[in-house]
Amino acid sequence: MLVMPNRNFHARVIAVALALLVAVPAAAVWPKAADAANPRAALPKTPAEREKTLSDLYALLATADGEDSAKAIADAIERIWRYSGSPTIDVLMERASKALAKKNNDLALKLLNFAVELAPDFAEAWNRRAYVYFLKNDFGRAMGDLRRTLALDPNHFKALEGLAQILREAGQKRGALQAFKKLLEVHPYWPGAEQAVRELEREVEGQGI
Repeated sequence: MLVMPNRNFHARVIAVALALLVAVPAAAVWPKAADAANPRAALPKTPAEREKTLSDLYALLATADGEDSAKAIADAIERIWRYSGSPTIDVLMERASKALAKKNNDLALKLLNFAVELAPDFAEAWNRRAYVYFLKNDFGRAMGDLRRTLALDPNHFKALEGLAQILREAGQKRGALQAFKKLLEVHPYWPGAEQAVRELEREVEGQGI
């Protein structure tokens, strides 16, 4: 039986989300290791705290009452995604992001290769590398990294969206439909997801189930 979060739960998690949004400026792509003291003050300090905070925020996102509240919660979740807990990994991720901004995909890939080797349990490194592979039209490796991301964090809505889009482009409509449905369970207000589900349901039904 699904137990809906009560008001106290919502108030507590909203407070966490607001604290994270204040702690890490929205303009920051990746926190710099040298600036760790202030921006990370409100972030989870242990893996257990990180897992609990993410779990609470995902639960709140799934029951969000509108697009604005969903966006605020999703933004807070993304702040946690980007926090590895390792200054070395944070520097690699920051430099990879800068390389991508300059369209230097080869350098970004090298940096992200180091990141996944040093921190194989850091989901966001796999997700970002999947994006680089996608930009390089290496869809097989992109899908592999997205699946690894989702193995580490099944609620990673950007990885779900990326996987759904690649599967759809590859003609794997049933797989794409499942991924989009999962995406809507995690993030009910993800742009375009409901339309994609409707279109794919018609296409899959036309093929026969």
